[in-house]
Amino acid sequence: MAPSVADVLPSASELKEKAEQKLNRAYDEAQHSAYKYAHYLPVYDETTTFPPTEPFEFSDKGLLADKAKPHLLGLKDPNVVVTKLTPRVGTEITGLQLSELTDEQKNELALLIAERGVVVFRGQNFKDIGVEKQKEFGRYFGRLHVHPVGAHVEGAIEFHNIYLGSDNLYRNQRLSEKLTTTGYHSDVSYEHQPPGITLLTLLAVPSTGGDTAWTSQVAAYERLSEPLKAFLEGLRAEHSGFPQAEHARRDNHFVRREPVRSYHPIVRVHPVTGQKALFVNPGFTKKIVGLKSEESDAILKLLFKHISQSADVQVRVKWDDQTVSLWDNRVTAHTAISDYDVHNEEEGLRHGFRITTLGERPVGVNGLETVW
Repeated sequence: MAPSVADVLPSASELKEKAEQKLNRAYDEAQHSAYKYAHYLPVYDETTTFPPTEPFEFSDKGLLADKAKPHLLGLKDPNVVVTKLTPRVGTEITGLQLSELTDEQKNELALLIAERGVVVFRGQNFKDIGVEKQKEFGRYFGRLHVHPVGAHVEGAIEFHNIYLGSDNLYRNQRLSEKLTTTGYHSDVSYEHQPPGITLLTLLAVPSTGGDTAWTSQVAAYERLSEPLKAFLEGLRAEHSGFPQAEHARRDNHFVRREPVRSYHPIVRVHPVTGQKALFVNPGFTKKIVGLKSEESDAILKLLFKHISQSADVQVRVKWDDQTVSLWDNRVTAHTAISDYDVHNEEEGLRHGFRITTLGERPVGVNGLETVW
């Protein structure tokens, strides 16, 4: 039976909303006229605003998982290959489609991500299943985060756009004055209930370069001396979204939700595994509450150097256009590695999108909670 006209045509309210919406395209349309994923290219909705995020109940799907993970790791299928990328962080899976996982498998995946920090799936069709199914997959793990200032996918403001090409160098502008393009962070950690699982898929990748690296914040914590661990476990640190918003406004970008700051435990306890992890990062952590500025600066400098330079608790992943990586922001910090020449056509374009789910209000050792 053919669909009715009402099913096909947008409603009057939808038409009005679309007419009032102002979209700023952050790419050269002519340059991408033949690009298969042009509908995922970066745009800025410069109309829609959001109120502050209200507290909400969250239950991690990993709590529902069988700890042995028989439905994910115990399959007797020779095509399914599971490999530890390093001893402490990172697992790679081939032969399983994320788009076809059952709820049992998704629960076990949530637990595996918590345990291993990042799980990399190869040979995926995820980028071709459509926006609504992509959203549905992300929502299974938690409420979808809307980035307060970043570019997104048209029609999917929840999809944070990852784009670096010759027609849009914004992501590299502030890095050009530094010795390195790397910058370890945990996604939008300034949120009162910061992210749990993030999913990233790339639609176009350079022929070489453009990797992502992750640090295990669990292993980084475990490397600290016992006296330093005990000292940090009773402290909170300020994570702030204000500098990000200020940079956006300075660069004439729209701020769709006003910035917030949160005071999170420096040592966080994962709600599923019970593991302790450092929860500071160079991207958003500004100071340690209760310490003199010189004390705070010295300790954060030590921790940031530890997180960024401890290659023996890190994993570096090379992308292709059928790879999807999922990581737990509560136990990792990560960085893109922009080591390719965006002006060289042979090296190509790096473009993808990120789906980020919000998690619980962080809790540290002895019940030390986040405040704001």
